[in-house]
Amino acid sequence: MAKTSPKTTANIIYLPHTINHQLKVIILARKLQIADLERVKNEAEGNEEAVELEGLYDLIIPPGTPSYIIYDLVEEFELEPLQRKIKVSIVECDERELIVLRGTLEVVQAAEKFLHDELEAWVSDD
Repeated sequence: MAKTSPKTTANIIYLPHTINHQLKVIILARKLQIADLERVKNEAEGNEEAVELEGLYDLIIPPGTPSYIIYDLVEEFELEPLQRKIKVSIVECDERELIVLRGTLEVVQAAEKFLHDELEAWVSDD
């Protein structure tokens, strides 16, 4: 009988069984890493967050918007201010942290109209 050597793939070793020519699988344990725990935590939070975000929309505030307009939006429409990483293409495509205001669709649409009107008034004043 020919001698066979074990075949290794990642953390699994396949050992050919010499009597029945079947493969016997041995799974090696690997050390738990912090990255593994963070990944599991993020996946768990992501599922909860997806349920919580259902029905909510983000109004992205353009960079350079005067702070008083943002304060007015938050107070008048009771939107939740947050930061989100968003890809912005100005000269090159960079990922930036931008302010977003989160709320229901109707409220975000009304806030968007208010933001547009306020920005037009701000630009025409200069």
